[in-house]
Amino acid sequence: MVWQILLGLPFIASHPIAYISRSFNLGRVFIHFWSVNFKFIPEPLFVSKGFAVSLLIAHLVLLVAFAHYRWCKPEGGLFNFLHSKYVSLKLKFALSSSSSSSFRILKKEYIVTTMFVGNFIGIVCARSLHYQFYSWYFYSLPYLLWKTSFHTLLRLILFIGVELCWNVYPSNIYSSFLLLCLHLIILCGLWSAPPEYPYLEDKPSSRKNK
Repeated sequence: MVWQILLGLPFIASHPIAYISRSFNLGRVFIHFWSVNFKFIPEPLFVSKGFAVSLLIAHLVLLVAFAHYRWCKPEGGLFNFLHSKYVSLKLKFALSSSSSSSFRILKKEYIVTTMFVGNFIGIVCARSLHYQFYSWYFYSLPYLLWKTSFHTLLRLILFIGVELCWNVYPSNIYSSFLLLCLHLIILCGLWSAPPEYPYLEDKPSSRKNK
């Protein structure tokens, strides 16, 4: 994220409105024929601005919900997490010396889970998925499925079902509706799964000193 801002800084400084409007082209209209996930939606509704805005709102709501109730649950929720980080930053700048021991290290698995789930939410709420977009999340699907509490047989059925939907060419109302249903089932499984504790345990060196 920081690198993206730094690389785009010359363009942001010179033409900020044009840069942002083209980077986040919310007015773009996708071709209904090539849609893999929303082929069952009538074309006038599919290309409407209201449909695009509704998906964008759903995307943001899901991200906030997962962040508040799952990713930041050990911190007491998203808003408590942001408040604690704000307070810690104020203390850091207020004090001349700050101890690095106050920072806890995130687990690698927790980081991967958060990134994959966040990406999958974007897939579920995408206005249109074309065939090449399957690569955006195909390799993370087994990981996500095994993060749910589903039975192994159901996980395999969901994985094969998603694969079959993507192999229907051209997509039709049945394959696209089934794909959306499978995505929602996986998303519900991720939501209902036990939340992970994000931080590593105490460092071995600190245990030896006890």
